Amino acid sequence: MNLSLRPAVWLCLALGACAALAVPGTAPGLDGGARLTLAVFALATCAWIAAPVDDTVVALGAGLALTVTGVISADTLFATLGDATVWLLICAFVLAAAVTRTGLAGRAAAFLVTGARSVRRLVHLTTAALVVTAFAVPATSGRAALALPVFLTLAHALAGRRRLVVMLALLFPTVILLSAVATLIGAGAHLITVGVLLEQTGESIGFTRWLLLGLPLAVVSSHLAAEAVLLTTTRREDRRGPVRITVGAVQEHSATPVSGPLSPPEQRCLLLLGTVVALWCAEPLHGVSPAVVALIGAVVASSPALGTVRMKDGLRSVPWPMLVFMAATTAMGVALVDSGAAGWLVGGLPDGLPPWAFLGVVVAVSTAAHLVLQSRSARSSVLVPLVVAAAVGAGINPVAAALASTAAAGFCHTLPASAKPVALFAEPPDGVPTFVPGDLLRLSAVLAPLSAALVLLFALAVWPLLGVPVLLESQP
Repeated sequence: MNLSLRPAVWLCLALGACAALAVPGTAPGLDGGARLTLAVFALATCAWIAAPVDDTVVALGAGLALTVTGVISADTLFATLGDATVWLLICAFVLAAAVTRTGLAGRAAAFLVTGARSVRRLVHLTTAALVVTAFAVPATSGRAALALPVFLTLAHALAGRRRLVVMLALLFPTVILLSAVATLIGAGAHLITVGVLLEQTGESIGFTRWLLLGLPLAVVSSHLAAEAVLLTTTRREDRRGPVRITVGAVQEHSATPVSGPLSPPEQRCLLLLGTVVALWCAEPLHGVSPAVVALIGAVVASSPALGTVRMKDGLRSVPWPMLVFMAATTAMGVALVDSGAAGWLVGGLPDGLPPWAFLGVVVAVSTAAHLVLQSRSARSSVLVPLVVAAAVGAGINPVAAALASTAAAGFCHTLPASAKPVALFAEPPDGVPTFVPGDLLRLSAVLAPLSAALVLLFALAVWPLLGVPVLLESQP
């Protein structure tokens, strides 16, 4: 088997780390379980970075290795797949399939974009619509697939204005990725973060609390990013011209009606989705778990009398590899903490760092991590356990540190391969013009520091007002 240079370099680094851990005199304070955990983590991380192997296979192999060697029990490995957050995501995908089947998304798109009369208004109306989809469709790749027909409609309506089409091709994945932080189901990485916090600190973050903390950041970052896309991709004369998108232009690319009275299936689905989201937000009042609410919603959505999708069709839309990946990496995080490996890794950090400096390092590393680890879930699997352990040791609130890391890791716009939504819009069908790598790099140079600074601002100034203090001892 021939290895290219990049995988070979990473393989050598991983094997070198494993060899160093095998020498008894190195890494004092680590027992055998912690050494095994670090070795498995090193190999898995390097495989995620450079090996042409599916991320889920790597995660399962790592979890299996930790189980066979006795670092974690088989019950720990398998219990992660039955976690409530996993069931929440499964049921959310069934609900999303029901929404997609009815055509409500096309109606919403037509309602918004046909009201635009200027380029800037079109950009911000599109941004608002994409933020709202975070409540209906879990996972960024699913939202990108749902939004692609809307983009194609806009692209055909603006066929004579190439730079505006290129701008929209960048806008859609940018907003989809940054707005995911709005909800707990916005990305699998969020569920990994919640699981790590619960395992390491006993702190639970439900749907409502995440919404309170994440939605303001999602709205502000998405609209700032929209301005950044607009200004880096278009010229002043492009932005001056009026736009006119009719309902008929949207209808040409939709298989379901986008105007007129709602059909009975659309009415039922809209009522169901609104009820589920309302119950999620009202969790502190009724005390019912968001996973149970989602399960009720999924059963109703697939019922013969009230539903709009069959259960087996809804379950086909569930990204099972991602769920298995999440479960396996959660087990890896448990091993990292329980073995003492996480504490040892962060034990060498300098003491006395001010909170802004500590969180600044967390945000900077998490923002840049997409250049090495392309999977958002893999980034959180590697970073969040270490961030939480380091935060506790430094006297920083681990919830604030974990949320900052997860939110910052949502930036992954530098290369087309950095995220699935970016890759999807990099090569749209029908010969529609799209962005080139140079456009992405130019946007990334502006958006990366802007996004990192905004996350840091929220962690230091906004989240404390919402019940997440910066310092550990100031928690109520």
